[in-house]
Amino acid sequence: MSKFNNLKSLFCLALLVFAQQNQAQTQEEDEHGVHGRSQEYVAPTDPQVLEKLEEWKDLKFGMLIHWGIYSVPGIMESWNLCSEDWIERDSTIAYNDYKKWYWNLDKIFNPVNFDPDSWAEAGEAAGMKYMVFTTKHHDGFNMFDTQQTDYKITNGPFQNHPKANVTKYIFEAFRKKGFMIGAYYSKPDWHSQYFWWDKYATPNRNANYDIEKYDWRWNKFKEFSYNQIEELMTDYGSVDILWLDGGWVRPKETVNDEVRAWGAPIPDFSQEIDMPKIAEMAREKQPGIIFADRTVHGPYENYQTPERKIPETKLDNPWESNLPLGNNWGYVPNDPFKSSTTVLHNLVEVVAKGGNMLLGIGPKPDGTIPLEVVDQLHEIGAWLDKNGEAIYGTHAIDDYQEENIYFTEKEETIYAIAMFEDDVKLPKTITFSKNLPSEYAKIKLLETGKKVDFRIKNGTIEITLPKEIRSAKNSSGVAFSIEN
Repeated sequence: MSKFNNLKSLFCLALLVFAQQNQAQTQEEDEHGVHGRSQEYVAPTDPQVLEKLEEWKDLKFGMLIHWGIYSVPGIMESWNLCSEDWIERDSTIAYNDYKKWYWNLDKIFNPVNFDPDSWAEAGEAAGMKYMVFTTKHHDGFNMFDTQQTDYKITNGPFQNHPKANVTKYIFEAFRKKGFMIGAYYSKPDWHSQYFWWDKYATPNRNANYDIEKYDWRWNKFKEFSYNQIEELMTDYGSVDILWLDGGWVRPKETVNDEVRAWGAPIPDFSQEIDMPKIAEMAREKQPGIIFADRTVHGPYENYQTPERKIPETKLDNPWESNLPLGNNWGYVPNDPFKSSTTVLHNLVEVVAKGGNMLLGIGPKPDGTIPLEVVDQLHEIGAWLDKNGEAIYGTHAIDDYQEENIYFTEKEETIYAIAMFEDDVKLPKTITFSKNLPSEYAKIKLLETGKKVDFRIKNGTIEITLPKEIRSAKNSSGVAFSIEN
């Protein structure tokens, strides 16, 4: 008993030390781990994939959930394990000691308040339509009951909980709400001896041994990855998206200037895990599943995923902006969150440019979503309840923006969405010159469903905002449907 208490005390001391560090990583620091959008796109040919991709494109708004042992001390997910020069750690702690401390966080990760139904309810309240959950991040800790390793949520203090296999119950909860289900899976695995071998140091994010010299070891890693993905495709119900992160694990011939621009070292060997074999298995078990092999342009990147950014212009290929609510993807105490208005502005801009938006949320180590996050999700959803017709199921048009006004289209209807900053007094009229309707058009304010007065003069339309709308507080924007 005394040994247990000593161990527990050491962990608590370590948590205090690391919590005192500046854990809220800046965007500049984190961009070393950011994946930009691929510049090439190869459209899928499988009719079932194309059908599901069209369905996904109509959903527009999703939730990306980063949750793992990094939530215990509340630090940036996984990256502190990586020995690259942009990573900041406490300089009084030796690197190998840090890794031991980090990987032993599984011994105290015990999310006793885990309630996946409340997560799904928050996502539904926000107006989200699909989700992606991190079944395993780069640190190699598995949030599902894999049989390939003991380093998993079902092999620690949470193992006797009835919902210990958290991925299973998260997928079920969101599936019951009608969400499309996405499984995030990190291709690199820094805990695996087949990726980071203890025989050598771990200088960067790549495999730390020559995989051509030790091809048997890399083949074991490929087998390990295949088996884990097969488990996810077999034992967790219907999965719509396989969202593969860690784009530096890729065939060498696909390394290009985009990859080199990340600033990460490029090894001489090819870190490929046999995606053709994985894809064949996954589509046999989950017909029509969408692959997002991030940044690895080719047949397994069915949509592109610019991270922490919105493309400057409209894109015609399927794409998704990944934006965290705070500075971090996972839970970090006192992380500054974007306002609901900022999130909505981002969503409207993304949709007008032809994309989807995946908003990053980080649950706490006890298994709950922070209450302030839940409140924001409700605020976002309240706006979408009134204006979602201009978002869901729409597509981009060429003249998609005029200053603070964005345009979308669905069938024969054009939507004009005027966005405003927080607490700005709304104008009496909304004016624009692009996408002008006829003078006989029927224009409705979506929030009320009522027709509004307008006039067209000198190539500009002027729409009158009702007084009750102008006097409303905290209006992030107003949307109109325009039918000629």
